[in-house]
Amino acid sequence: MAVEPILTHMTAGVPAPSREGSRIEALAELSKFRQEFHACLTSRRDELFEMVEAVLCADGPVRTLVGLALTPEHRRGHGALYGAINHGRIEIARLRRALATVPLPRAAGERIVLAADVTPWLRPDAPTSPERLFCHTYGRRKGDHQMIHGWPYSIIAALETGRTSWTTVLDAIRLRPDDDEAAVTAAQVRDLVARLIEADQWRQGDPDILLVLDTARLAFLLDDLPVEVLGRLRCDRVLSRRAPSRHEHALAHPGGGRPPKHGGVFRMKDAATWGEPSHVTTTVTSRYGTAVASCWDWLHHRLTRRAAWLDHEDDLPVIAGTLIRLQVEYLPGERDPKPVWLWSSATAITAAHLDRLWQAFLRRFDLEHTFRMWKQTLGWTAPKLRDPYAADRWTWLIIVAYIQLGLARVLAPDLRRPWERPTPPERLTPARVRRGFRHLRPRLPLPAGAPKPIRPGPGRPFGSKNRARARHHDVGKTTKRAETLTEHRSRKG
Repeated sequence: MAVEPILTHMTAGVPAPSREGSRIEALAELSKFRQEFHACLTSRRDELFEMVEAVLCADGPVRTLVGLALTPEHRRGHGALYGAINHGRIEIARLRRALATVPLPRAAGERIVLAADVTPWLRPDAPTSPERLFCHTYGRRKGDHQMIHGWPYSIIAALETGRTSWTTVLDAIRLRPDDDEAAVTAAQVRDLVARLIEADQWRQGDPDILLVLDTARLAFLLDDLPVEVLGRLRCDRVLSRRAPSRHEHALAHPGGGRPPKHGGVFRMKDAATWGEPSHVTTTVTSRYGTAVASCWDWLHHRLTRRAAWLDHEDDLPVIAGTLIRLQVEYLPGERDPKPVWLWSSATAITAAHLDRLWQAFLRRFDLEHTFRMWKQTLGWTAPKLRDPYAADRWTWLIIVAYIQLGLARVLAPDLRRPWERPTPPERLTPARVRRGFRHLRPRLPLPAGAPKPIRPGPGRPFGSKNRARARHHDVGKTTKRAETLTEHRSRKG
């Protein structure tokens, strides 16, 4: 899309250095991160470190976990590999702090744009794996939705600007059967913002961090943080306008009465209820034609005491924001594209802010490229692990590998195939950076020690069988949420 003049990639507020100086800084940053990652490993550290090296230097996609033991960078046997993934330990808190210190991409005005999304690790054929949930997936046909057993992970990443497949993943949490997704995401964002402030990535006076997701409840849960929430709404929603003041209510109702809490309604499917928009902008794009964005200020959702708001003891809040309607001229594969409705927790926005918001929302789909890279190339969902904590350990190793690819973007050589076009170093894809990481590795610190020769264990006696049957676990939520306020109060009483 031709939106580069509005959203420009900027570094940490310093003039752009020369290419050689940039390479020296990138090499120092990557070396520092590798040393800190090795220090975060508290048990089986050398093996866990070499597993990440094998993921980065393997030829082609990672298909199996045991296949990593065949790479030259992995100097230990396959038994050590499985022992590390099942019994190793990672100091997650320290690793999260290390991720918060890596250079973050910035939007216009030095703004940090974060995106939160949930992606599943599907395990439909693992009845002995605990804490599996029903994960929403799309089938092979268009509009075919399926619910498949697996482990869902909530991922938060910093987004770049422009057309790119890169993101900077900063945190990951596996959702458990008793978790409330909105509450877990709110706590996850709160902790991440605190780490970014501690790492001096955000200072007082900087623009609020833009968080792109799809729930209005987070705008209330994160109200005390320097965060602006932007999410997508269904096209059949009904919102409310600002309630009239006491003076306006007294003029309209001389006989008195209680002032209303909500104003007139805004039905997205009824254009007669829209009224005049606050701003209308038109942008010519190369992919979608002419994009027209309109916004209406001070609209809010009319909350009810159901689902997530059952535990709210005070009066239900009025979460005011700005409603945005984005209409493009055409979409690939669609003749008559439908409008996209967005809601921002910011009010009284300008026309330039309006353009930045809908363009930032389009960048949210870059997370899909990250998930595809994890699953199809780095082998995130390839291991058939039974223990969910081993899955968490492997997930953090994949995040570390992906972060190292991002730090090595200007360092790795471009080993392109004969049919591929030459690409500038700053435009290399994650897969092409990984292709040249093996040639970069000798210039980086290798803190993992050499393996010690040992004698293999006796193993299971010949002819014996494992007669201890593994326990089978149910799938889904273990605690059913109350549907009504009466049911909720009866449970608490």
